[in-house]
Amino acid sequence: MSDLRELYQSVILDHNKRPRNFRRPEHANHSASGVNPLCGDRVTVHLDVDDSGVVRDVGFEGSGCAISTASASMMTESVKGKTLAEADSLFERFHDVVTAGPTSEPSAEDLDALGKLAVFAGVREYPARIKCATLVWHALRSALAGGHGTVSTE
Repeated sequence: MSDLRELYQSVILDHNKRPRNFRRPEHANHSASGVNPLCGDRVTVHLDVDDSGVVRDVGFEGSGCAISTASASMMTESVKGKTLAEADSLFERFHDVVTAGPTSEPSAEDLDALGKLAVFAGVREYPARIKCATLVWHALRSALAGGHGTVSTE
C-alpha cells in the first residue's frame, strides 16, 4: 500500500509542476468551465472535436490545487483521440473509482480501463479531495455534451 501511495504522490506532484496541455487549443469548438466554490479551484476545458465525434485536441486553463491540476493534466492526455462516447465512458469509470469510498475496492477491470488514471483511486481515502479530482471531469462532460456553461461541485 505504501508503494501505491508513493506512486500517487509522485504522479500528482509531477503533473502539478508540469501540467500537460495547459492551453487553449487553436481550433477548440467545445468548452465548459468548472468551479469549486469551497476551495476556489477553477478550470475551463477546451476540446477540438472533429465532424466524426473524435477529440482531436484538448487543453485546459485555470488554477487549482495540486490534485485538481494533476487530474486536469492527466484527463487531457487520456481523452485525446477518443470518441465523445469513449471519453464519456472514461468519465464514468473515473468517477466510479474516485467516489467509491475508502472501504470499497475498485474492480480490476475499472483500474485496467483507467490506465495511468488509476493512480487517482487513492483520492478515495481523502473524501474532502474527491471534488478536487473530479471537477475537471465534470467540466469535460459538459463540454462533451456541447455545453458552454459552468458546472459546480456544489
